[in-house]
Amino acid sequence: MTVQRKQNVLGVLVDATDYAEATEQVVAAAQERRPLALTALAVHGVMTGVLDRAHNARLNSFDVVTPDGQPVRWALNLLHHAGLRDRVYGPTLTLHVLSRFADEGLPVYLYGSTEETLSRLIPALERMFPALKIAGVEPSKFRAVQPGEDVEIADRIRASGARLVLVGLGCPRQEVFTYAMRPLLDMPLMAVGAAFDYHAGLLRKPPPWMQRAGLEWLWRLGLEPKRLWRRYVILNPAFLSRLFAQKLGLWKAAPPAPAAERPAGFAV
Repeated sequence: MTVQRKQNVLGVLVDATDYAEATEQVVAAAQERRPLALTALAVHGVMTGVLDRAHNARLNSFDVVTPDGQPVRWALNLLHHAGLRDRVYGPTLTLHVLSRFADEGLPVYLYGSTEETLSRLIPALERMFPALKIAGVEPSKFRAVQPGEDVEIADRIRASGARLVLVGLGCPRQEVFTYAMRPLLDMPLMAVGAAFDYHAGLLRKPPPWMQRAGLEWLWRLGLEPKRLWRRYVILNPAFLSRLFAQKLGLWKAAPPAPAAERPAGFAV
């Protein structure tokens, strides 16, 4: 692919992109020392925007929104003839980016999740990428940001020498954090969802055939039914009904203008 396009999927602007293009955008932003906000959205991520207009506006301000789930890729192809042959899955995109950062000698900062997860994630990443420089690690506080704390977090990240922040706070907290912190940092931030847990070995990936068939949600539901049943049983049908309404012209799904104001509060 040579041209990146943002397309309207249920009012959320998603990029018709691929791994190579998304990776290059992150690397270029790091090399040029400029902010960039990226997230990878599956059905749940798109629906958080559909159901919350203010969050939709935040998502539409992101520099890159990749189609993390197969249904989101299918939606781009169905609605806009994007011709995408593969999704751009957050955990896999993370590996593409880290490989390039290791090659380029660009340090990374890991923000979010728990100390236990990070303690397993760091050696796993170092095994995969021996040349990778991890500039800093900071687990989530699992609470709202306190006055002035966002500036302190940004100061710590900059002082570490990092050129990229991987944010693993879970959807939609990680997207709000990424949106809020982008003006304070001269580097890309990637909201990578379950990538921390997958690469730390805490979550088992579904078989490739389930991933290709768009059935990863069923695999995740089987692993964590009590936590995820509402997300998939309610939001998946809602996504499909809105998708076909948009396709048939029964719903315009007008995307809100990109947000410009920082949120008063967000999770850290």
